[in-house]
Amino acid sequence: MNKEILSIPQAAKICLLNRVTVWKYVKSGEIKASLTPGGQYRIHRKDLENFMRDRGMYPFGSYTPEANRILIVDDDLGIRTLIVKLLNLHGYLTETAEDGFQAGTKVMTFKPGIILLDLFMPGMDGFDTCRRVKNDPDTAHIKIIAITGYDTEENQNRILEAGADGYLAKPIEEKTLMNEIRKLLGQT
Repeated sequence: MNKEILSIPQAAKICLLNRVTVWKYVKSGEIKASLTPGGQYRIHRKDLENFMRDRGMYPFGSYTPEANRILIVDDDLGIRTLIVKLLNLHGYLTETAEDGFQAGTKVMTFKPGIILLDLFMPGMDGFDTCRRVKNDPDTAHIKIIAITGYDTEENQNRILEAGADGYLAKPIEEKTLMNEIRKLLGQT
């Protein structure tokens, strides 16, 4: 096969994204692609490289997390805003995502040391997002703190089984959140 022309799985492997994520970028036109007579997308390597450079994903395949970077994934704008303000006051760099799909992209571009992850969001929920991050060898080391307004033993067990490193029920007290973050980053 011509190494200049890539399938969606091959492109996903190069830019360390999920195939579904790459497919969505192709469908939205953010990654240029051609359609084969058989209905399969093919991506020219140069178009993929341009996409990656535009999003700060270059050089290819590099992933070095920053401990002081925290990704907040929650569908509630008020929660995201409140946590961003709190963490910025404590000297952390923050980025936000509304759902698991956005989180997948931002994990590779923002390179967080910790993800604060809501469990119940439209689209890809926190359970699936956690499994995807923890099952990928390139991102498995990222610490994940699950946060939820639906605090049940079943939800706690499910997210911890999915690979979360911590679990907090909303509303979260500042001291509790900061202690958990510092503990997971080895800053206590």
